[in-house]
Amino acid sequence: MKYFGMPMGMWALFAGSFRRQLTAVLGYDAETAKDITKKAKPRYRQIISELPEFEKADRFKMNIVNCAMLCAFILSAPQRPDVQRLTDYYAKAMMTKPMRWFCRKSGKKKFSEKDIAGMKATAALRAADRNPYSWNMDFYEYPDGSGYEGRFTRCGICVLMKKLGLYDLTPALCRLDYTMSDAGGATDFVRRYTLASGGDYCDCGYRRKDN
Repeated sequence: MKYFGMPMGMWALFAGSFRRQLTAVLGYDAETAKDITKKAKPRYRQIISELPEFEKADRFKMNIVNCAMLCAFILSAPQRPDVQRLTDYYAKAMMTKPMRWFCRKSGKKKFSEKDIAGMKATAALRAADRNPYSWNMDFYEYPDGSGYEGRFTRCGICVLMKKLGLYDLTPALCRLDYTMSDAGGATDFVRRYTLASGGDYCDCGYRRKDN
């Protein structure tokens, strides 16, 4: 994957937030946080360079880019955080004002015809059959009309975390689904299983808040 484009843009948008949360959540002083960030950037570029290009129709490129950024910071820090602290760190680093705006905007379109069609197209694409760092999912609409579920049987984040020796920390990334759903304001996120916790799939259920 080329660094120029989305990966470079995501670094510009989020690197400052990732650096600030090194101090606010993980307790590093400002100078150490600055040093970690300096080391993380070339590591991030290296991780990105080793990933295959995503298909144009693949909606999950941003997910793997965000994962690569988090991994770069973890691997550049002097201490490895536990899952609980990393969960807090990742959520606060990602949920910047622009990200919250993006979630609210997406929430307004949830369950629209375009949203449903996009989910069905993603399920049909089965991008992970050709790119191990992407996702395969099945799409299910709830019979009572209260929402829908994406059921993921392949997860690019799991693959990348295993490659980088960080698989035990994967649940910290899974938890962001709840945070983004809450920020969107339109859905209650429902989950029973994740691949990272030993499930056969990851279920991402979205129920209408007004249901």
